[in-house]
Amino acid sequence: MAEGKKLDADKPRWDLLPWKATAAIVDVMTYGAKKYAPDNWKVVPDARRRYFAALQRHLVAWWHGERLDPESGLHHLAHAGCCLVFLLTTDIEENEQCDSKTSETGSSSTVSSGTVSSTR
Repeated sequence: MAEGKKLDADKPRWDLLPWKATAAIVDVMTYGAKKYAPDNWKVVPDARRRYFAALQRHLVAWWHGERLDPESGLHHLAHAGCCLVFLLTTDIEENEQCDSKTSETGSSSTVSSGTVSSTR
């Protein structure tokens, strides 16, 4: 039998994502869902400023040698990663909304199959 083919050379490489770090971020998200509510982060007022501030607090704590957050017991960098995921998601979604409203100007940004592209 001939060797099989799989035409996936140009597809996103999800296998490159570090799963232990991803699992640590998911643990923080699970902690937050229990503490507040699932997807509560999506409705926090002034979320960009507040999650950026939280990101900085967790990075500074880690930088100064505190590995685990004293309240949750979870890694400060996982908390920071969670904040980054929230900020990135918010930014992507806001830009998608802006781009759909201003598509006649010739600028666009799209997210597909795990990649982000922009024509700005």
